[in-house]
Amino acid sequence: MVIGHHSIFIFILGGTAFFLFGMSIASENLQNLAANQIRASIAKLSNRPILGVMAGIIITVIMQSSGAVTSMLVGLGTAGVITLPQVMGIIIGTGVGTTVTTQLLSLNVAVFGLPIFAVAFSIHFWTTRKSLSRVMQAVMGFGLMFWGLEVIGWGTADLKQTEFFTASLEHLRSNPMAMLAISAVFTAFVHSSAAVIGIAMAMASSHLITLNDAFYWVYGANLGTTATAIIAATGSNTIGRQVAWSHCFYKTLMVCLFYYLTPYMAQLIASDSPIRDVANAHLLFNAAGAIIFFPFIRPGAALIEKIFPPSAHEKEFTVKYLDRIHFESPSVVLAHAERECLRMADIVISMIKDSIRILDDDDTDLADDLRSRDNKVDLLNREISRFITKFIDNNDGVMHRQMVRLFSFASDLESAADVIDNSILDLARKKHSLKVEFSSEGWSELKGLHTAVMEVASLSVSCFQLQSKDLAAKVVFKKRVIRKMEKTMREAHIERLVQGRADTINTSSIHLDVLNDYRRVVGLLANHVYTFLRGTENFNVSRGED
Repeated sequence: MVIGHHSIFIFILGGTAFFLFGMSIASENLQNLAANQIRASIAKLSNRPILGVMAGIIITVIMQSSGAVTSMLVGLGTAGVITLPQVMGIIIGTGVGTTVTTQLLSLNVAVFGLPIFAVAFSIHFWTTRKSLSRVMQAVMGFGLMFWGLEVIGWGTADLKQTEFFTASLEHLRSNPMAMLAISAVFTAFVHSSAAVIGIAMAMASSHLITLNDAFYWVYGANLGTTATAIIAATGSNTIGRQVAWSHCFYKTLMVCLFYYLTPYMAQLIASDSPIRDVANAHLLFNAAGAIIFFPFIRPGAALIEKIFPPSAHEKEFTVKYLDRIHFESPSVVLAHAERECLRMADIVISMIKDSIRILDDDDTDLADDLRSRDNKVDLLNREISRFITKFIDNNDGVMHRQMVRLFSFASDLESAADVIDNSILDLARKKHSLKVEFSSEGWSELKGLHTAVMEVASLSVSCFQLQSKDLAAKVVFKKRVIRKMEKTMREAHIERLVQGRADTINTSSIHLDVLNDYRRVVGLLANHVYTFLRGTENFNVSRGED
């Protein structure tokens, strides 16, 4: 196809627009299918780096953007949900994950872009299933990406006829650092390393650039993608900045390491297919980098933490009253442990308070914050247990009973926080994913139950602190009231189901599970009250009635 000089750039720009738009559609719909699960999975990752690398690969394949994944990591790090060592593995995995897209693009499927788009659109147009519709929209996005690559190829095929462009390429060939810089800036501008690699593929297929040149385009694309996370980290806390800059430093070190090895790597992977060569250059760069830097994940994280230490007001959350080594007596030890336990209780009450908000609003920042608070509760419970077992003599009967009291309350607080994090948060995610709403009556009932639960939580903590029989009796009474409320609300919900209310049917399982979860929270917070009452005279409260 022979085209005019002005049309060459129209094809290149138009093809790039098709490619980026297709990637946006694919990424958006794949994220809609799995974004909440992705965030939850990242938040629950252990400190095993290999799991982080695997997660980084899978998540990047789903989200179709290493920059988007790293930006998500910045957000999770800012919320305190994940640590830097966990993130380092994921960052290495994101680089490998981006190579899946470029390998797919190199399979000479560009000419099938429009047929793929047409078939996917037909299925999307006729289906009534939301999940299938989203999958087909994602496939439509891939079709547009393939088609965009084909259109870019039309433009680059005749670029040799443009003297200015060929002269510019010759100049860049003698100055690879400039070629790398142009690639990095363009990647930062379009927020897509895959798009830049796609353009490099098109130019390679038209013999405008050599495999040696393509490596510098790959280096620039990998450096440019770090800009997204750095921008996302602007205004974030120390962990957010550590995540963004660790991504930048990792990519920079990779480029520095491979820059002078470029001719040897080009010889290693050279073949008869220029498009495959570019894709393989991208794969070799990221896979080799992952293998080389994997053993240095923990030292690298430690170095980044030293380079970007937390400010005075951003110090890592830890115990506040258990940091003294010498204490005068066991009673002082217990007093400090109790103060820490009350800190823990304040966090749990704040989680209960915000649990109703997360059921109403699809607020990912609030969800991350709730997970962060649950992590703090877990830390305090662990430290309280470790502390009092170290200082308390089990042979002292009075001290032993007080120790068990603290142990039990702290454990129940942690369990209540877990109900919020592991159950109510999951139910909220399910509700927002399904895009359903509670009936007006059902939502009013849940808010009323939530208010009653908050009252019990406040009374329970006051009872623990003051050891008051009057407060204990109020907790027991309120617990019974909530039990009756929950039963009445369950019956009212079932009655709405019988009436065939669509909003009630759509949210039935979520509604009933939330009722049960709030009842579980109340039961956990009331446990210590019954233990306290058993130690008083004239105790005649039957838990069986609750």
